[in-house]
Amino acid sequence: MKTIVRIIALLSISITTFAHDAHQGTAHVRHWHIQGVKNEVHASFYVYKQGEVYLETTGENIIHYPLASFSATDQAYIAKRNESIERLNHQIAQVQHVSVQHSQPLPVTTSVPLYMFVVCMVLLTVAGVYLVVKRTNTMSRIIIPVLCFTSVALLLGFTERIERKLLSITDPHLVDEAFAPFKGKVNTRWDDKYFHVESVGIADHEMMAGITAWQQQVPIPQCYIGTNAWSIPLNPEVAATPVPVSPQHFLRGAVAVAVNGIPIFNPYTNTGVDAQVDGQLDVYGGHSGRADDYHYHIAPLHLYQQTKQTLPIAFGLDGFAVYGEKEPDGTPMQSLDSNHGHYGTNGVYHYHGTKAAPYMIGRMVGKVTEDNTLQIIPQAAAKPVRPSLTPLKGATITKCVPNGTNNGYKLTYTLNNQEYHVEYSWTQSGKYTYNFISPTGTKTENYNGAVICSVPTSIEDAVEFSSDVTVSPNPSLGVVRITLANNVHEHEVLGVDVYSLTGNAVLQHKGFTSWFDTKNFSAGTYVVTVRFRSYSVTKKLIIP
Repeated sequence: MKTIVRIIALLSISITTFAHDAHQGTAHVRHWHIQGVKNEVHASFYVYKQGEVYLETTGENIIHYPLASFSATDQAYIAKRNESIERLNHQIAQVQHVSVQHSQPLPVTTSVPLYMFVVCMVLLTVAGVYLVVKRTNTMSRIIIPVLCFTSVALLLGFTERIERKLLSITDPHLVDEAFAPFKGKVNTRWDDKYFHVESVGIADHEMMAGITAWQQQVPIPQCYIGTNAWSIPLNPEVAATPVPVSPQHFLRGAVAVAVNGIPIFNPYTNTGVDAQVDGQLDVYGGHSGRADDYHYHIAPLHLYQQTKQTLPIAFGLDGFAVYGEKEPDGTPMQSLDSNHGHYGTNGVYHYHGTKAAPYMIGRMVGKVTEDNTLQIIPQAAAKPVRPSLTPLKGATITKCVPNGTNNGYKLTYTLNNQEYHVEYSWTQSGKYTYNFISPTGTKTENYNGAVICSVPTSIEDAVEFSSDVTVSPNPSLGVVRITLANNVHEHEVLGVDVYSLTGNAVLQHKGFTSWFDTKNFSAGTYVVTVRFRSYSVTKKLIIP
């Protein structure tokens, strides 16, 4: 009996240690000395990736800094910890980089140490064997089931912790890889919560041709820029009950955004019909909505003519990627579940686009918020310049081509065996002219809209210098002042953004600000972008 008591005591100590989460203690917490950070950072090492060191604070928040900004002592510690983690991960499993949504390896400093799990299981096994051999009383018969239950609980707890950590981080650099073939048409940036996609909503393929159920809308530029950019969650959470993409849900706005910057709507229109079956879509699966905003209603599989089969063609607004007929590793598409997707070999869910209904997303696997207008929020907004029109029964669009000055289009359609045209254009200041040309004459309509936006210059492109904006002092002494030229007005500024050279947004300000504080910025080179409606001015900023 004394032996049993000793074993139970050891088990109690082991289980208590196991149940005590690693971040709540101080065993792995270090005091980090980081260049450019005024105070010591108290956190545990999480992971090292692509020159960035990720730390987990005692509040379970993930922060990261460039490796070069750490002290020499800290860098040596990071190298040692990273080596041990890679060795452990190699023993557990080889994590394959087969998806742009990448699950980070499990660091031993942020979950239950493997050795503690092993110790607990060994002690339970020894105790169980002893009791089986020596069982002579009722107490033994009670303790044996308890030990079995405890073993199962420990195993499930350990597995759950691994799964939770593996699915906790999406690498924005790998998400960005999917958009890379379309840079120039799109600009990307990200923060801790969202991956933002900026575009003007105009595709580089021919739009509208092939539509047989036309709503009399045409494609014009939209301003999906700055605070009105598309936002993809970087850390998607699986919903307890996936919400169907159906005539009852998500009938307004997008459910996904394609990698060419074009939004993707519910296959069902706001009238509840399948847009593809009804003849409302062009040969690429898109059309223009009531705001003259071009968007898709089905998976843009044609984008694989411009990108690799192993990259996504879209991302749902729940944060999960959309692939085509291939898996992320290049193998043929596996069987799909009722959501029109499945979990990949990396443990992350993804959807697949197909030519048949439901085309792309059957049900939203990730958590989303649907407002009372039946749209997902956050949601970028399209802005109309003219009233929406009604369907033109019997019309078939044959082509829609850019004009000679690239500031408009000529749309051609047939009706009752006669040819009609809509020639429309815009000025940089936002004045729109629509000419409706019929066999009997021309009708002209003019509208005033917003100033035409442009896709911001990527920080990877050459830095654009302009006399419209001055950033000083540079290098910064703690406070940076932004001065506009005499002929530039503050109300013309959409926003001020500051990015690190890794593409991370360190400051985003809506509208104009004449100054910002850099005391908490790490030393290094940054890019300051002042966004106007028709252009952006980019300046390089040095933090010593």
